[in-house]
Amino acid sequence: MGNLNNGALERNDSRRVALVTGGSRGIGRACAIGLAEDGYDIAVVYAGSVDAARETCDACEAAGATARSYQCDVADPAAVNACVEAVLNDFGSIWALVNNAGITRDGLLMRMGDDAFDRVLDVNLKGTFNTTRALTKTFMRQRGGCVVNMSSVVGLMGNAGQANYAASKAGVIGLTKAVARELAPRGVRVNAVAPGFVETDMTAKLSEKVRAACEEQIPLRRMARPEEVAGVVRFLASDAAAYITGEVVRVDGGMAM
Repeated sequence: MGNLNNGALERNDSRRVALVTGGSRGIGRACAIGLAEDGYDIAVVYAGSVDAARETCDACEAAGATARSYQCDVADPAAVNACVEAVLNDFGSIWALVNNAGITRDGLLMRMGDDAFDRVLDVNLKGTFNTTRALTKTFMRQRGGCVVNMSSVVGLMGNAGQANYAASKAGVIGLTKAVARELAPRGVRVNAVAPGFVETDMTAKLSEKVRAACEEQIPLRRMARPEEVAGVVRFLASDAAAYITGEVVRVDGGMAM
C-alpha cells in the first residue's frame, strides 16, 4: 500500500470523511467529487494510475475537500487493513465507505479460465468484503456510518459472457443485505447501487455495433453518465437516506424493470 501524500494532514472536524475504492476514474471518481461537493473529505483508494488518482484528488480539493490517495489492491486483506489504518491515522475517522473497485474478465463459460473467474470474484466481491470488514469496528464504535456497495444490473439479470462478473455482483447484493442486518442495531446503514451500462473506460472499448445493441436493451435508449450513478450514491450517503438500509437501487435506464 502506497500513497502520493507528503506532510501532515490538516483536519477539519466539521467535515466527515468518505473512503472511495476504485476512486481514480469513472464512477468512483464521480462519487469522490460528488461527495466532496456534499461536504465530505475524501480518501481515494486506487490500484492503477497514480496520475489519475492525483487528478481525482485535485478535483475533490477544488470542490472544497481535503483529499488524499492510497494505492491498494482491495483483494489483499492485509493491504486493505493497512490502507484503512493509514486513512484513519490521517483523517481521524471514516463515516462513509463506497465500495466501487471492480474489474471485468469477460469470456464464455466454456472458455473461462480459473484465473479469470477467481480474480473477478477476488476484486469485486472479496474486495468489498475486505474493506467493509476492515471498517466495521470503526463504524460500530462510532455508532454510525454508511456503506454503499457497487453492484450491477448484471448481478440481477445475468449476462452471457460475464458469468464471473455476474456472480461477483450478485454476491455483492447478498453481502449488502446480510451486513445491513448485522450493523443496523449500531446505526450503520448498508446499501447497494446496481448500474446498467455507463459511459466509462470499460464501455468506451465497445464497437459501434455492440454499443448500439447495448443501447437497444435500455428503455431510455442511452447509457448513463458516471455522475448519474454518483448522484444515487451521494443520496444514500446523505442524511436524507437515514432510514434506508439493505436496499438495492437500480440505475439502469429501465433495463431490469
